[in-house]
Amino acid sequence: MDKFQAMRSFVAVVDAGSFVRAAEALAVSKAAVSRYVSELESHLGVRLLQRTTRRLSLTAEGEVFHARCQTLLADVDEAEAEITSRSGDARGLLKVNVPVSFGILHLAPLWGEFIKRQPKVSFDVTLADRVVDLVEEGYDLAVRIARLPSSTLISRKLSATRLVVCASPKYLKRAGTPKAPQDLAHHTVLAYSLLAGGDVWHFDGPDGPVSVKTAPCLRTNSGDTCRAAALNHQGVVMQPSFMVSADLAAGTLVELMPQYRGIELGIYAVYPTRKHVAPKVRLLIDFLAESFRKPKWAD
Repeated sequence: MDKFQAMRSFVAVVDAGSFVRAAEALAVSKAAVSRYVSELESHLGVRLLQRTTRRLSLTAEGEVFHARCQTLLADVDEAEAEITSRSGDARGLLKVNVPVSFGILHLAPLWGEFIKRQPKVSFDVTLADRVVDLVEEGYDLAVRIARLPSSTLISRKLSATRLVVCASPKYLKRAGTPKAPQDLAHHTVLAYSLLAGGDVWHFDGPDGPVSVKTAPCLRTNSGDTCRAAALNHQGVVMQPSFMVSADLAAGTLVELMPQYRGIELGIYAVYPTRKHVAPKVRLLIDFLAESFRKPKWAD
């Protein structure tokens, strides 16, 4: 007797409510299912099912054995899924959510490279700065930029970025250069409205943490708009280094008050569960971690 197949047949009969439907679910004949269950009852020396012309029902022994079989079969399925996730090929659709600016600047060039490595994978990439519900909205993976990732999700840190206060040389020539955070009260501030601290900007100064409440003349949920306005000499911005490092290197923006450093944010890959991580998700996370091991925007 194939004990494993007999257990599967027994559970299928109970769950389906009939031998015919169980046979359909298992893609075998009704006679095979009936034989497996009969052999199982003979092997155990007890009756598991009460059979009448109208219905099937479990005996007391059948109820106990059915519960144990469900647990054992679930454990086997989980073990198979775990091994497959470790050794299987990456294939299928990857639904990914990423922040808008980071997605355009640093992730967009990577999707094609990953597909070259894993040609059986395709992407559905959504760019949004709001925090999506990965499970509810069906995402395999999200990239999030925050001080700490959500405690309800599994995460892997890919890199880090820090917030930089900067402005254009032309603006500074016109308005003067702030020397300390308190000086920002006398400057035109262009604010990213989704910043965790809102209008309060936080720094690590020479003598410890410093916070200052700004009075923005412009608020926007687009970091790209803040950057563009700063490049157009309109005021002071606080933006992540991954957005402005090239501008700082080119001299089109100037970092202000470098002795007062903006907070550091982690860049994380987050996903719903540690169990049964599909090969496509695991390989994408490894690829992103490799790609950002030495980020272009590093100080």
